Amino acid sequence: MKSGFLLLVIATLAAAHPMGNFSVNHFTRLNVSAKGVEVTYVLDLAEVPTYQLLKEWKLDPKSPQAELDQKAAEQAREWMNGIEFQSGKKLVKPEFVRAAIKISDGAGGLSVARVETFMRLDHVKGTLEFEDRNFPERAGWKEIVIDSGDGASIITASQGNVDRSKALTEYPADPRVAPPQDLRAKVEWQTARPVITKKIVPVEQPAPVASQDATPAPAAAQLAPGTVVRGDFLSRVLAQRQLGMGMILICMLVAFGLGATHAMSPGHGKTIVAAYLVGSRGTMRHAAFLGAMVTFTHTISVFAIGLATFFLSKYFVPESMVRVLEAISGLSIVAVGASLFYKRLKRLRAANAHDHHHEHSHDHDHHHHHDHSHDHVHHHHDHDHEHAHAHGHAHSHVPQGEITLGSLIALGASGGLVPCPSAMVLLLFAISVGRIGLGLALLVAFSLGLAGVLMAIGMLVIYAKNWLPDPAKTSQHPAFRLIPVLSAAVIVCLGLLMTGVSLGWLRPGGLAG
Repeated sequence: MKSGFLLLVIATLAAAHPMGNFSVNHFTRLNVSAKGVEVTYVLDLAEVPTYQLLKEWKLDPKSPQAELDQKAAEQAREWMNGIEFQSGKKLVKPEFVRAAIKISDGAGGLSVARVETFMRLDHVKGTLEFEDRNFPERAGWKEIVIDSGDGASIITASQGNVDRSKALTEYPADPRVAPPQDLRAKVEWQTARPVITKKIVPVEQPAPVASQDATPAPAAAQLAPGTVVRGDFLSRVLAQRQLGMGMILICMLVAFGLGATHAMSPGHGKTIVAAYLVGSRGTMRHAAFLGAMVTFTHTISVFAIGLATFFLSKYFVPESMVRVLEAISGLSIVAVGASLFYKRLKRLRAANAHDHHHEHSHDHDHHHHHDHSHDHVHHHHDHDHEHAHAHGHAHSHVPQGEITLGSLIALGASGGLVPCPSAMVLLLFAISVGRIGLGLALLVAFSLGLAGVLMAIGMLVIYAKNWLPDPAKTSQHPAFRLIPVLSAAVIVCLGLLMTGVSLGWLRPGGLAG
């Protein structure tokens, strides 16, 4: 047991794929010379696309290298159909030279693949235009390097000769370094005589696809909490042939912890849950229901996408579905927030009108019935006291919104609808080793850990509200009246931000905590 937790601690220092579990990373080197152009084309596939590719090939990471290389060569020829070369406005077909594949260990027991393809363009001189159309929907590092060889001098080029990733073998660890998104290039060169200067003329690149993997992850020590990494404890245990009940329970506990710590990273609707409950008459039961809804939705979404990836690997792109779910989640949050804003603003106006009428009536009675004011006020006080005990904060003057089942379901679904890559990696590895039941159990434990954090935040908000002063004079303060309305406005803004990120209008960056 101690050794298992020691492995878990060591795993936190290991590295997941820098570009994310869904990414496909591109590297192209164009080397112009007097004879033509030599092309090096590299695709670095993260865990999920590697899993899909090997399943399509009907091979596994432990297959003989000769079989893997043969499949890689066949696959490289297909990828060449997604690459376009033009010289003098005429299409040029590249000649295939060779291809090689390298399989390495990835996160969660899955593998990553790097396929290197070498091509040649003979008798191409003067100008060349290049465009890469492979995997347009996949996010990742997309780099182009242009250099010259013997007998050639570059006049203008859209990219330089600096290799930032060393052909996708070393990604910058600095999280502030944005990944390049170069899929098009243009170069002009001459072979008669060298030129003194070389100009870099940028080529307009296609807009990058917005995705949770669109920005590079930081170094291993700075990864988001709960990220499944290479050599982690769960993947080591799942790979064992026999598992006792004690070890299964430990795995469940570890998965729960991973889900809880993962929920502390940006996203997952923590701010939305807090904003919802702070402006409503929420109870502990409501917070518990939110947690249960998150668990259910997260489990179903990850399991559905995992099964689709397993059975429809050739046709199914997981991150495309993830972006759809992100958009649905964001739009549902906007709808809930807008509905709450309208209802709470309406209640605020009604409360203000009621208070104005109440004050006017009190002044009128005081002016005309001064002789009976003492008995009347005393009787009114007793009535208020009994009414408050019978109905709670009826005279709090804070127009809090009522909790509805629909809003609870929408908020709970938004917290669990978008699947975590780490959870899906665990599930896919469990399926690949023939332990679907255990994989589903670990997924449920992971989702419970995620939901537990949201439940805890909701309960803390509710508990904190009980300590707020709520006498009649304090509750009439404008700040207390505006809190429910402002919290609904916060929900609308967060939903709009989530929708903007999912649709590619905004750059992802943990906008909704």
